[in-house]
Amino acid sequence: MHPRSPLLWAAACLVTWAATVPATWAGEFRAAIAVRAVTPDPLLPVSGGIGIPEPATRKAGELTVRALVLADADTRVAMVSVDFLGWPAVLGDKTRARVKSVPADHILIGATHTHSAPDPYAFPDPNGRTGADLAYLDSVAARLAEAIEDAASRLKPASLRVATGAVRGKIAYNAYAEALFDPRCSVLQVMGADGQPLATLVNYAVHPEVFGSRAGVCSPDLIGPLYDRLAEKGAGTGIFFNGAQGGMVTADNRAADGRDQSTWEECQRIGRGLADEALRLLEGAAAQSDPVLECRSATVLFPVESPVLRAVLKGSPMGYHTDAEGRVSTRLNAVRVGDAHLVTIPGEALPNIGAYLKRKMHAKHNLLLGLTNDAFGYILTREDWGAFPRYEYISRTSLGESTGEILVRAALELEAQLGSR
Repeated sequence: MHPRSPLLWAAACLVTWAATVPATWAGEFRAAIAVRAVTPDPLLPVSGGIGIPEPATRKAGELTVRALVLADADTRVAMVSVDFLGWPAVLGDKTRARVKSVPADHILIGATHTHSAPDPYAFPDPNGRTGADLAYLDSVAARLAEAIEDAASRLKPASLRVATGAVRGKIAYNAYAEALFDPRCSVLQVMGADGQPLATLVNYAVHPEVFGSRAGVCSPDLIGPLYDRLAEKGAGTGIFFNGAQGGMVTADNRAADGRDQSTWEECQRIGRGLADEALRLLEGAAAQSDPVLECRSATVLFPVESPVLRAVLKGSPMGYHTDAEGRVSTRLNAVRVGDAHLVTIPGEALPNIGAYLKRKMHAKHNLLLGLTNDAFGYILTREDWGAFPRYEYISRTSLGESTGEILVRAALELEAQLGSR
């Protein structure tokens, strides 16, 4: 063996390694998306909130889980959307433990918040019983991991388009104060090397509760038709993340006489309308050929001041945990992709919190991913919490009056770190 300089030896190793690395790893932005159907067969009771789930007698559309994986030479991020009321971290962590291709703290799991899917929280009744099917929830967690690994195995060179603007038409309104909601929709589309869309992410604040749990229908609600319309229009595979839709930004399914139209046809009208508006906003958006990708995460602690949520945490068989001071912890993420910043919200933030966060964020396009990484009920400011009779329910089903304050501070601190590497 001939002696050689350590520097020359290291250089030779580097050249050899570079020659064996696939070309698509050479700093190139890549993306792929995968979908799995998770509609239970036979059907299970569906949940619209705290309480015992309602029996389901039929289905309209299919429940799915969708994983969009983004990557460059240094970073991988999985953005996952599930058709459920929420998706607690105890379930999300079961998925993260199964995934090898994406770091656990780079896996963002958001719920669409349909009120027509099986109970993901295992809400206990006064006798400690639950209507949730824990084996089914475990199977969904496994399907989530499968979708992430599938997408990660098919990454291909991609470009990006992003747009933000107000949605037109009869899509959403605030049932508590009609005009107090954010009409803006942000759209993030990834395209293959041929310029054809691979996936279109829609971020908009709305309750998908056209049916509601009492209708006895298992359904993705308006989100299913949203996905169908995106595919029909050649926009690739759709994926939806909710926004700051708490208290109470809901689908505008009101008829002329003021009564709700709780039909599949109304789900289709609203979902297709939202898809059309998302694609309208994308018109003229410039392609970003090599967008920067960055992901930050932080653990945040929230006091549990609500007796209702204390009872859920203690009585549910899901294995929720609190620390010695009675606080729950969750992960916040901040993601930079191209000229967009995305920040997660672990519940249903009221619109004023969402508007404040977007105003203080630093990107051209600022997205809030509601009900992501956890879903701890409503998130109010200290001033709103318990302030009015109208807010009685959302205050009872909030962790407490300090939740909004803690979230805003932690989210903005994390978002400010993007671009600092």
